[in-house]
Amino acid sequence: MSDEHRVQHDLQVYQQLLQLWQAENPIKTIKLQFLLASNALLLGFLQLNGGLVSDNRLLMAGACMLNVIWTLSLGRTSLFQKAWKIRLDDMARQYPHDPRFHILNIQDAEQRAPAWLRTLGGVSSKYYLLGAPAGLALAWLVTALLVN
Repeated sequence: MSDEHRVQHDLQVYQQLLQLWQAENPIKTIKLQFLLASNALLLGFLQLNGGLVSDNRLLMAGACMLNVIWTLSLGRTSLFQKAWKIRLDDMARQYPHDPRFHILNIQDAEQRAPAWLRTLGGVSSKYYLLGAPAGLALAWLVTALLVN
């Protein structure tokens, strides 16, 4: 295989990996939105059913389990996206001088963004994607255990 043919083949693979990596973003967003909506509904059901009373322990335990499942689901989606990114970075290292393989290298552009946006946007999504359902699961569990 000629060098140019190999580069073109690798570029096609890179573009496919890039599409896979990009496709995980809306999946994570939808999962996070459903997580928050589900918990809002569970809080509503809890309130309609008497609030923080021992009769609602089953609902609270179910909410805890739901959030554990959301944590695992979001973790799996995040894992796949990270795997695609690792493969993209590996390919980019093979072609250090070909800008087509460095489309995700945006550090210079990020540094030129306003400081407030770098601060707010610099929080890695893994913290709230995995922290929110894990924290909610813990909150539901503690509430179920402490309710009278």
